[in-house]
Amino acid sequence: MKAMSADPDTPPDMTPDTTPAAGQGMDTAFVLGGGGLLGAHEVGMLRALDEAGVKPDLVVGTSVGALNGVVLAADPADAVARLTSLWGSDVVRTAFAGSWMTRLSTLARSGTHLHSPEPLRDLLARTLPVSRIEELAVPFQCVAASVEHARAHWFTEGPLVEAVLASCAVPGLLPPVRVGGGHFLDGGLVHSIPVGRAVALGARRVYVLHVGRIERPLTVPRRPWEVGLTAFEIARRHRFAEEMAALPEGVEVHVMPAGAETRPGVDLSQLRYRDSSQISGHIERAYEASSRYLAQRPSGSP
Repeated sequence: MKAMSADPDTPPDMTPDTTPAAGQGMDTAFVLGGGGLLGAHEVGMLRALDEAGVKPDLVVGTSVGALNGVVLAADPADAVARLTSLWGSDVVRTAFAGSWMTRLSTLARSGTHLHSPEPLRDLLARTLPVSRIEELAVPFQCVAASVEHARAHWFTEGPLVEAVLASCAVPGLLPPVRVGGGHFLDGGLVHSIPVGRAVALGARRVYVLHVGRIERPLTVPRRPWEVGLTAFEIARRHRFAEEMAALPEGVEVHVMPAGAETRPGVDLSQLRYRDSSQISGHIERAYEASSRYLAQRPSGSP
């Protein structure tokens, strides 16, 4: 799954794949998208899939989807319980810890970000049972945005915590993560829901786990703060839409429902990136909606 690269700034065990070869035994892929605290929806979807007996041969993630996905890839049998516990103990406030004074102090020192990456790094190190991507129980890849090369960088092997941390490095909130000779930012900048990656790796059946935003129709912005949010949503969704429209024949894709609010317009909750009050609701709504969806599959379908 690793492609060779002549790029001297790319660490040798983390080369960015551009045209991955089809994988062997990777028929069913779980693709987990990004979206901050809305990533709790993916925990409900995973619970529904687990109860339906749907298991991944491949896990692909970006941003918070990389965090959820790596826990799944590490121990599929215990992933739902582990993620429910992590989100219940407020993984969001762990990653984005600190009072306003602490955050302003961090910004004053760094000039670029509000939070230290250390709480999230420590959480990942405590949670994950292995240290390298290739040691995971299920094949796993996550994506980050290369600062120096302005392109997607897929982590396919090598140090696990740094790869996931790079994929989760939200600009302005967390600093770029240095891996080898390069620096990386949040994978959502280049792949918000990387369904195309799973297909390119040979998956014939893909389950898309997302944070609910794509279920909400966009409208023409009418207020100043809606302009930037709407533009961000267009940038965030367009690649997923293009990849879905270009699916090759014979590939089956299931976009799991989040059960989220579908009122047209942008979701202002994304501005409250530390508000964990809705986490349990996100999990339960996504679980119920995804359970109903899976129950409607034809008898005998995987």
